[in-house]
Amino acid sequence: MHNLILEDMTHKIAPSLLSADFGNLQATIEMVNQSEADWLHLDIMDGVFVPNISFGFPVMKYIKKISTKPLDVHLMITDPTKFIYEIKESGAYMMNVHYETCVHLHRTIEQIKQNGMKAGVTLNPHTPVSLLEDIVQDVDMVLIMSVNPGFGGQKFIEHSIEKIKALKEMILRKNAHTLIEVDGGINLNTGKRVLEAGADILVAGNAIFNTENPTQIISEFKAL
Repeated sequence: MHNLILEDMTHKIAPSLLSADFGNLQATIEMVNQSEADWLHLDIMDGVFVPNISFGFPVMKYIKKISTKPLDVHLMITDPTKFIYEIKESGAYMMNVHYETCVHLHRTIEQIKQNGMKAGVTLNPHTPVSLLEDIVQDVDMVLIMSVNPGFGGQKFIEHSIEKIKALKEMILRKNAHTLIEVDGGINLNTGKRVLEAGADILVAGNAIFNTENPTQIISEFKAL
């Protein structure tokens, strides 16, 4: 029991597949399987909510067959509620929807949970954490976007540190168990800073996949 508690206190690393070599997807996923990564982060984009298109359900089902890590699915699409069943069938562990896209966020969170997934909500850089005051205790995770969503390789937005601190304070004040994930411009330097601010999970793309030894970098992220 003691070891389990210690393990739960350790921060998680979720490599973002968006930055991987899609011509060699199986080898990339198998590398992540063998690494110290905790989750595999998948960005689903529709070209409407964000100015990019990534991949959809056929690719997700392929990933599910190979990945041994829980799939952390971030939906950057205009109507995520429409696809709850498909996301479940594609093997998602965590289904993460944007606050900005869900008119009935509480209902969406309930539907995600009813389909056997963990429920997450994402905030864009301009969206204040105070808007989660009435829902934070109902979600398993909040993802703070520390860049504008849509593309990898962007510069970390400094104000994100204050948002993480404010969110952590809210979670503690409400005696909730909500995890904080941070995505965008995460490297070993910014990663350390967001963990110190209160984050639990780091999403990293270029900082992992655009290196000669991704497995080693994942180990370094885990050691922060």
